[in-house]
Amino acid sequence: MVRKAVIPAAGLGTRFLPATKAQPKEMLPIIDTPVIQYVVQEAVDSGIEDILIISGKGKRAIEDHFDRNFELEDQLSSKEDEAMYHEVRRLSDMANIHFIRQKELNGLGDAIYYARHHTGSEPFALLLGDTVLDSVIPATQQLIDIYEQYRGTVLGAETVPKEKVSRYGILGGTMISERVMEVHQFVEKPTLAEAPSNLAICGRYVLTPSIFAAIEKTPRGKNNEIQLTDAIRLLNERESVHAYTIEGKRFDIGNKLDYIKTTVEYALKRKEFRDEILPYLKEIVGR
Repeated sequence: MVRKAVIPAAGLGTRFLPATKAQPKEMLPIIDTPVIQYVVQEAVDSGIEDILIISGKGKRAIEDHFDRNFELEDQLSSKEDEAMYHEVRRLSDMANIHFIRQKELNGLGDAIYYARHHTGSEPFALLLGDTVLDSVIPATQQLIDIYEQYRGTVLGAETVPKEKVSRYGILGGTMISERVMEVHQFVEKPTLAEAPSNLAICGRYVLTPSIFAAIEKTPRGKNNEIQLTDAIRLLNERESVHAYTIEGKRFDIGNKLDYIKTTVEYALKRKEFRDEILPYLKEIVGR
């Protein structure tokens, strides 16, 4: 049973400077909701109530967001803004959220290693803090279901256009059902000729505790950092690893263009904005 989740959120967010000079990129809003709140909500909707966020220097705003703010609650209560009061109050009750700091930015694999004492001998879900997945069944729940079937590491995956495989970690292996692959190859940002498929890792995982021993043995790779993909490759030498093509749509908040697209799409999903945004977009296109 997967009871715990880990959300790494220690990166500097340099692609969004100067906006991220004094605030975490994970706190950038999609309209009025920080990106990381969507990620935490996904974990909660997947039945997980114990969440470890791995933060870093300058990330205090994330902790404050999920903490009580008595002054704000009191003000909202006095204004009789009941809906917003309950929304703000809910944030501190979403889950049991713990925080630990990654002392140095040594890569995603190193960040995950900080979770070893918290997760112990249990499998855990890993959700990247700058990726939002919109789906009917929460993406993490989908991976947990596959984990329960195969009892091993499961990687969330998505099919990407062939001309974009050089942007992703690409998987190769044997398809054992329409959406499940037994993985044998991990190629980080390959050329089209090098890519074993167009199936890319999409920022969601269920990992077994064996990942920590694999991280310990993983040499530094790209940018002199400990890469999680390299650790999973080592793990795969001893244990089977499966990938599941998630049913849903991934929104990558890691770059400005995709962030803009995400904001527009989420505006169109919201009833109070759709009727005004859609004609506005048509007007812009028609100019």
